[in-house]
Amino acid sequence: MASGKHFKSDKDVENKMEVEEIEISTSNDNEDKENEEVLEKENSKKSKKEKKEKKDKKDKKARKEERKREKEEKRKSKKKKSIGVKILMTILILLFIGSLVFVGYVLYDRYKNNKEEDALKTFIGNETNESENTVVQEDDGRMGKVKELQKTNKDVKGWLEIEGTDISYPLLQGKDNDYYVHHTWKKKYSIDGSIFLDKAYDWSKPSSNLLIYGHNNRGTKTMFVNLLKFKKEDYYKKHKYIRLTTEKEDAKFEIIGAFKSRVYYKSEKNVFRYYYFVDAKNKEEFDDYVKNVKKASLYKTDATAEYGDQLMTLSTCDFSQEDGRFVVVAKKITDGSTTQANSTDSNVQIQN
Repeated sequence: MASGKHFKSDKDVENKMEVEEIEISTSNDNEDKENEEVLEKENSKKSKKEKKEKKDKKDKKARKEERKREKEEKRKSKKKKSIGVKILMTILILLFIGSLVFVGYVLYDRYKNNKEEDALKTFIGNETNESENTVVQEDDGRMGKVKELQKTNKDVKGWLEIEGTDISYPLLQGKDNDYYVHHTWKKKYSIDGSIFLDKAYDWSKPSSNLLIYGHNNRGTKTMFVNLLKFKKEDYYKKHKYIRLTTEKEDAKFEIIGAFKSRVYYKSEKNVFRYYYFVDAKNKEEFDDYVKNVKKASLYKTDATAEYGDQLMTLSTCDFSQEDGRFVVVAKKITDGSTTQANSTDSNVQIQN
C-alpha cells in the first residue's frame, strides 16, 4: 500500500477523471465550434462566390441581351432610315415628275391658247376705226364678229385692243370676279385666264367706269403683261389709245393716267382704292376719282375726263411690291378730239 502522502481515493481519481473528461469534452466542443465556424466561413465564401458567379452570369446574360436589343434597334433604326430615305426619294421624284408634268401642261396650255388667240385675232381683223367720230355704231364688220363670238359664249362683252401692242383679246364678264381668272373665253380652265370686266359694271346704264382685270403673265407676252410698259412715258406717247369694240359700237379711249398701286389693308386710311370705283354716285365722286388718277400718274398726259365721260380702268399685278398693282385709266372719246389735261390739284381728296 502506498504511503498516505501519495494515496488518492477512488473518489478523487474519479473526480479527476471527470474533470479531465470535461476538459476533453470542452476541448472537443471548442474544436467542433471552431470547425463549424471554419465550415460556416467556407460555406459563406462559397455562397458568396456562387452568388457572385450567378450574378456575373446574370449580368453577362443581361449585357448580352442588351447588346442584342441595341443591335436589333440599330437594325430597325437603319431600316426605318432606309425606308424614310426611300419614301423621301419617292416623294421628291414624284414632285419632280409632277413639276415636269405641270410645266409641260402650262406650256402646252399656253401654246394651245396662243394658237386660239392668234386665230381669234385673225378673225376679229385689223381694220382701224378711221371715222372722225371715234364711236362707230351698228357696223356689221368688227361688231358683227363680236356677235359671232357671243354665240359661243354670251359672257363675251366685246374686244379690247391697244393698237401696236400684244394686248388684243375678247372681253369677258362673269357672274363673279373669280371664274375668268383661270378660264378662257371658251370656258376652258387655263392658268393664264382671260381679260374680264368687273361683275358690278351695269351695261344697261351704263356704269361710269369699265374696271377691267388681266393677269401679268411674266415670261410671256399674254394678257396684261405688256400693260406695265406704260410705266415709261415714251411708251405712253406711242400708244395713247385703247379700242373697245362691242356688238353695238366700236369706241376709242384716250389714256389720262398710269400709276402704281396696291391692295390696301382695311385699317389703312387716306389711300386711293381705285378698285372700288365702278359707278359714280355724283359729280363729286367722279371728279375725285379723276383727280386721284391724275395725282398718282407717273407722268403728265394730254387728256383728262369730266363728269359724264365714260371711263376705262385697266388693272394688273405689279410684282415690284407686295400685293402690287399697275393701273392705266382712259376716257372714251366722243367728239374726235382729245381733252387737254387740267393742272394737277394739290388738294386732291383721297378715297377711304
